[in-house]
Amino acid sequence: MSDSVRLPFEQSGPMRPAPLLRELQARGPIHAIRTAVGDPAWLVTGYDEVRRLLDDDRLGRAHREPERASRTGESAMFGGPLGDFDTEQADHRQMRSLLQPHFSPKRMRALRGRVETLTAGLLDELAAAGPPADLHAALALPLPIAVICELLGVPYEDRTRFRAWTQAAADITDRARSEQGLAELFGYGRRLVARKRAEGDPDADVISRLAATEGVSDDDAAAMGMFLLFAGHETTVTAIGRGVLWLLADPDQWRALVDDPGRIDAAVEEILRAPGLGGGGIPRYARTDLELAGARVRAGDLVLLDTGAANHDAAVFADPDRFDLGRPAVPHLTFGHGARYCVGAPLARIELQVVFSQLAARFPALKLGCAVEELSFNPHVLTGGLTALPVTW
Repeated sequence: MSDSVRLPFEQSGPMRPAPLLRELQARGPIHAIRTAVGDPAWLVTGYDEVRRLLDDDRLGRAHREPERASRTGESAMFGGPLGDFDTEQADHRQMRSLLQPHFSPKRMRALRGRVETLTAGLLDELAAAGPPADLHAALALPLPIAVICELLGVPYEDRTRFRAWTQAAADITDRARSEQGLAELFGYGRRLVARKRAEGDPDADVISRLAATEGVSDDDAAAMGMFLLFAGHETTVTAIGRGVLWLLADPDQWRALVDDPGRIDAAVEEILRAPGLGGGGIPRYARTDLELAGARVRAGDLVLLDTGAANHDAAVFADPDRFDLGRPAVPHLTFGHGARYCVGAPLARIELQVVFSQLAARFPALKLGCAVEELSFNPHVLTGGLTALPVTW
């Protein structure tokens, strides 16, 4: 990989793909790169290739020699390999079989009414306080936290503590901080599982049901519960903020949604497709030697499946960098594909549909409270969400 390019932590700006990424896409679907910490990797950017490889069992999250594996960053959660190389696929199937029933579309549809009530309450507070406001603090952050807390059975009053731990665990720049955050989060999960067992109500919430499942240890229940706590709010917080930004940055698109509430599903899918929701590629490690789009990948190589780039493949999406509520429906890859498709996708879609439906109905005159260039994003965590979102109306 002597001719590889080095990618920064942030591959894209708040409103457009980075020129480097667009240049790479023009060269082909797979590229030899150096990660942000200088390790060699393969970056896959083509839609067809990313979609196919997301469901290819020749790639995995585990590595036979994890201490020698390339890393994407310093996060203990996401920066390097995870799991046991020999049992990874069986472990993954078992985990999905345990989690999927709790996030079935039927269960999530039953939750919609509660999401609507929580959203309406936050918007009541927003209206009462009046403009200007920080929509990140008023809506994008508290709503996903409240929803996932109720679903999992995590006390909402603990949100400041666990939010700090999840942010630390996801830190891509500071390994010690990430490891400490992950340890704190796991310890909290173990205490929570012990309390659920003592309460003896196995149907109360997801963590209670996991703790009561035969064959699931306290450590396994705690690990799955805390993973869901992280994944169930962090990415949705980012998606709400980025979605509001995309819509308000183009007043015509916001007006189109306000004037036609029937566009809400299209708006949500375009928000999910839009740039800024990925972290530079989903990490996978080659389990065997293989050839990908003409590149010879060796067993153990790090392969980054860039769903954000794939969602902007001009061969699949016309005028891919344009945010367009009228875009013809083409399945984006934000939630993955195949056996590892995100179990939380139905919940995320419901939250986004409810948020943008109510926001457009109640605040039709909503607009950004500052120039796009003045907004700041968190460069230390994988999701890279907004730190604040000033709005007025």
